[in-house]
Amino acid sequence: MVLPESSLHTEIKVRSRARSLFALSFVVILTGIGAGLGGMLLAMLLHGIQHLAYGYGQDSLTSHESFLIGVSSASPSRRILALTLCGLVAGLGWWAIYRFGRPLVGIKKAVSPDGPAMPVKTTLCHALLQIITVALGSPLGREVAPREVGALVAAWLSRKAQLAPDTHRLLIACGAGAGLAAVYNVPLGGAMFVLEGLVGVFSWPAAIMALATSAIGAAVAWVGLGAQVQYVVPSLALTPGLLAWALIAGPFFGLAAHGFVQLTGRARINAARGWRLPVLSLINFTLVGCVAVYLPQVLGNGKGPAQLGFDNELSLGLAAALLLAKVLVTSSSLRAGAEGGLLTPALAIGALMAILLGGLWSLAWPGIELGAFAIVGAAAFLAASMSMPITAIVLVAEFTRIDHDFLVPIILAVVGSVCMSRLCEVVGGVKR
Repeated sequence: MVLPESSLHTEIKVRSRARSLFALSFVVILTGIGAGLGGMLLAMLLHGIQHLAYGYGQDSLTSHESFLIGVSSASPSRRILALTLCGLVAGLGWWAIYRFGRPLVGIKKAVSPDGPAMPVKTTLCHALLQIITVALGSPLGREVAPREVGALVAAWLSRKAQLAPDTHRLLIACGAGAGLAAVYNVPLGGAMFVLEGLVGVFSWPAAIMALATSAIGAAVAWVGLGAQVQYVVPSLALTPGLLAWALIAGPFFGLAAHGFVQLTGRARINAARGWRLPVLSLINFTLVGCVAVYLPQVLGNGKGPAQLGFDNELSLGLAAALLLAKVLVTSSSLRAGAEGGLLTPALAIGALMAILLGGLWSLAWPGIELGAFAIVGAAAFLAASMSMPITAIVLVAEFTRIDHDFLVPIILAVVGSVCMSRLCEVVGGVKR
């Protein structure tokens, strides 16, 4: 029996769509697996270097022994030596990348229409340098590296499958989100980062792909890292005083976050290049090591200070000292030419600032634990500094596994924070 020409064309189209859908599904699954493996291996490398540099927990690369305990137990001379080495690695490493590598392409630029491709070798070296320096004590974040590796995996798979340009760019964003989900065990946060931070619009195909890749990435990373919670938070009471504080304090976090973004943005624009990069990097990180003699909590991406804040283990004086030190060493490291993320540093800065504001609030309305202030403030500062309120709320919820009711003060503070930050941008004529 011979089919009519119109029916034959319809059948060909159906089969072609089925093959395309199958190829896309296969690429999505492989992207999640590849990003998960990449994030897991980078995290294991981070742990291994930390343990070797500071002499703790060397029995296992997947050990979850606290980095803060490790650096606090290390001798002052070892802290300075580790940070001096960090300065040498950072300075010479990024000098070599800028001198001999191809121009770096950020993920946001890669997912934009007509965006250039990310150079594979240069991007991999860039990611590895971030992990190595953060492991040695750099105060910047480690989240950019797994995002870059996930994006590279997705881009390679998409090109092999010859997917359409729009789908190719979406997969790069999904690979980045899956890398974030893998290294922090935040499957929903990784998906929200894709939709809110990289794609910028919501559609069901994008949501399904982002959720699938992030969930697969997180699950794959469990093999080597376990299904660990990033921050262990004690049971905290939700009180009317905390709700009132969240309403009032939210705009203050937005104002502070706007200033932090301006400070770090200028530091990156004016970052050292050429021969100045290795020189300033060595000086900067050696000075950071000297600061760590008295404040070991300042080393690393900021997870230690944030955890101390959530645990109610910081006095107001120590919180103030750490807040000032964290802002200074983060901006100075960017100015010296080092690279890294600002997610965890912003989380720590928000928590430390919240402890100070909460301490003042407790004079008028006592009975609220400082850890409760810290969680709410961390979310508010993170939301405004990243300009991604929903992603910040989801990330803090997954980071801490807080009670559902705690979302109310978090959302109130985030709304006030983001509104104030946007107002500052309008007044200052700043676009992000």
